[in-house]
Amino acid sequence: MCTLCDFNAAKSEGFAEYLLDTLNHGAISLMVSVGHRTGLFDTMSTMEPATSDAIAQASGLNERYVREWLNTMVVGRIVEIGEASGLYWLPPEHAAFLTRANGADNFGVFAQYIPVLASVEDEIIHSFYNGGGVGYKNYSRFHQVMAEDSGLTVLSSLMSTILPLVPGMTDRLEQGISVLDIGCGSGKALNLLAETYPKSSFTGIDLCEEPLEVATKDAASKGLKNVQFKQKDLTNAVADEGYHFITAFDAIHDQARPDNVLQYIHDSLKEDGVFLMQDIDASEDVKNNMDHPMGPLLYTVSTMHCMTVSLAQGGMGLGTMWGTEKANRMLKEAGFSMIKENRLEHDPQNCYFVVTK
Repeated sequence: MCTLCDFNAAKSEGFAEYLLDTLNHGAISLMVSVGHRTGLFDTMSTMEPATSDAIAQASGLNERYVREWLNTMVVGRIVEIGEASGLYWLPPEHAAFLTRANGADNFGVFAQYIPVLASVEDEIIHSFYNGGGVGYKNYSRFHQVMAEDSGLTVLSSLMSTILPLVPGMTDRLEQGISVLDIGCGSGKALNLLAETYPKSSFTGIDLCEEPLEVATKDAASKGLKNVQFKQKDLTNAVADEGYHFITAFDAIHDQARPDNVLQYIHDSLKEDGVFLMQDIDASEDVKNNMDHPMGPLLYTVSTMHCMTVSLAQGGMGLGTMWGTEKANRMLKEAGFSMIKENRLEHDPQNCYFVVTK
């Protein structure tokens, strides 16, 4: 039991400093998102040291706002400024983690989640008091940010790294098989597969209509005839005709009933079919996540999105950090017998499960 006699002044002061750092870093995350969305980091990475006016002109933005943003980045130790010249520049060592040219290393993409999640704070607080959840429709820009995130972790490495995790799958796709993607979102991965493997047929399913419209338009613009997208709630769905290959990229833990969806996937696979699931690489036990490099962010994403969108549908609310242990148990309960976990260097956030009957 804590008493005033046990009060550790040094510990208290250290904690206050930690909270101050947290506030500062939270503010910087918001401004990193702004820098990414406006293209300021991309523009500055190609420029020599310059005035705020020159940077604003090169970016096509308002100088006063650019100047204030630059000063935030300076005190945040992201942008540097000449002591005598007053010119701003983005060091190449920093640009390597803040520009679109650097693909999966671009932290600017992930910084966008902070304002997206903050936009539903009032609704989340309401749920703290009253239970229930916050539905997908309440999130501004979520599908756009998720598509960009997926583009880094999935799209960029789908052909070179992810598909080879499944032995012989590229050959089967070339010969012609049926493929289903669960939680396909904007369909970038599925449309890429459909374009690459014209002899195979592809179906994408998602709960939300908005990203499916984007997926359908993208497929039409590419003239793809071997891909279709369907809006469907899989909470209590009956198995479809057999698929040779089913994928789910960062989608299962969000479901209202992940157990039912995994059962649907098992029953919808042909006997020689394969299920490829990308999901969060963490433990179901918080004590094992103390040193997780993204632990605080992922638990926040869970509270503010993944858990609550499931609860909004009357679901299980597993959350982002459901854990690889629970994932394995639920896969086995669905009837899968062979489960192999894979970790990829480009994607430290996720585990790639290759699963067969």
